[in-house]
Amino acid sequence: MADITIYTRQFCGFCTAAKRLLQKKGVSFVEHDATLKPDLRREMIQRSHGGSTFPQIFIGDIHVGGCDELYALDRAGKLDPLLRADH
Repeated sequence: MADITIYTRQFCGFCTAAKRLLQKKGVSFVEHDATLKPDLRREMIQRSHGGSTFPQIFIGDIHVGGCDELYALDRAGKLDPLLRADH
């Protein structure tokens, strides 16, 4: 199973939707709430090569992007294999 990391902020509907999909898939993930943590926000932006919107999602070493990209992967049938893979 791949390690999943999601950078979030409080009161973010997209963050909630992304976490809901991951929970529905039955996978565990590490959540970094960067609401009041500029160091975490900088880490997120650096790790995502400039992604500054929330959420930013990583499955193993792969930067998925945000909520829309996560749902697009699911609709295309590509999310489940990605979640099962070791990265």
